[in-house]
Amino acid sequence: MTTAEALAGLLAEGELTVRGRIREASNAALYCTVARDGREAACVYKPVAGEQPLWDFPDGTLAQREVAAHAVSEATGWGLVPPTVLRDGPYGEGMVQLWIEITPEAELLALVDAEEPGPGWKAVGLAEVGEGRTALLVHADDARLRRLAVLDAVINNADRKGGHLLPADGLLYGIDHGVSFHTENKLRTLLWGWAGEPLTAEAVRVLGTLREALADGGGLAARLASLITAAEIDATRARVDTLLATGTHPEPGGEWPAIPWPPV
Repeated sequence: MTTAEALAGLLAEGELTVRGRIREASNAALYCTVARDGREAACVYKPVAGEQPLWDFPDGTLAQREVAAHAVSEATGWGLVPPTVLRDGPYGEGMVQLWIEITPEAELLALVDAEEPGPGWKAVGLAEVGEGRTALLVHADDARLRRLAVLDAVINNADRKGGHLLPADGLLYGIDHGVSFHTENKLRTLLWGWAGEPLTAEAVRVLGTLREALADGGGLAARLASLITAAEIDATRARVDTLLATGTHPEPGGEWPAIPWPPV
């Protein structure tokens, strides 16, 4: 059994104990520990019963979408989403995700008093900072963020905020993918710095792999079938095809706010 398989088994079958509530979350999010066969890990448990209704997403589906985002992330080989499972818990079925301890590192996002980003930064847009003043919102020109921007485009992530970026020991994780996989274009993100630029050769290769995995009979398609609808899987395939056809990072469409609120 691999380490990843052992961790998935721990999250899926271990004894889940609630330790506290994460107050900042818009839906019920509980800090827990999970224990099995002498192993223990910290995790987040989001019960379906604690999800707030949304006008544009079906009720009771956010946990499944979080698990689906992890499945797509694993298929890329980039490991951008912490291990995530769907299981029963003290408050019913929900998503359980490995807790990630953030480690200090250079900033990934910043507000600068300038018209153009400096070296190593990509511009997102102007942001109000109070008293009628604006500043330029920028993100790091970081390969890990760029991979996450591609993943978000594939899963149609409608809520990529700064607080959903977790740097840890040189790696970078993205969390909170409950509002993803909609059939309509709802991409909202702080990672627009590469909009319209050519995809990297690595991204093109990974997207080709995803296309095969999402084909009828593909392993990823079969995994997603238990988590999201057939129409949503078709839309995911279409987004991958579009990225490969254009060869570029997507640009804001204009029919939907491009940046989530609040941005952090």
